[in-house]
Amino acid sequence: MAEKSMPELRIRRYQPGDWDQIWELHVTPLQQIGVYKGEGPWDDDLYHIDEVYFQQRGDFLVGILDGRLVAMGAFRQTTPTSAEIKRMRTQPDMQGQGLGGIILQELEQRASQLSYTHLHLETSTLQIGAHKFYRKYGFREVGRTIIDGYDSILFEKEI
Repeated sequence: MAEKSMPELRIRRYQPGDWDQIWELHVTPLQQIGVYKGEGPWDDDLYHIDEVYFQQRGDFLVGILDGRLVAMGAFRQTTPTSAEIKRMRTQPDMQGQGLGGIILQELEQRASQLSYTHLHLETSTLQIGAHKFYRKYGFREVGRTIIDGYDSILFEKEI
């Protein structure tokens, strides 16, 4: 049997016309694992992507496959040499196919081009798949805290 090849993921910057799709991509995976709290101030960056990411030495990328927005990820500046990885999501039916890794690697490349040398992020302790994902891409756990009512793990990586 011939091996089925996957079409190439097209990566581009977020555009305002993507908003409904990124909102769905933000909410659906979180609902499925039981960590979506509903709308609140923790979502404010999604309502102000241009200001939070593009105008502040950050970036917000989307991955398109067969005309469908299937993955996203972003980073935003936290210090002159550090950026926080945010909003890493892949459509649940597309997880495990390497799409998130493609987005993360592109984010790292773009962060490096902007002279960032350190990336960090947080994810809830309930997101087991995310822990494995970030470790696979060289992030190491550096602490634990509570964020928005959830036990969270802090990860970082030098680039």
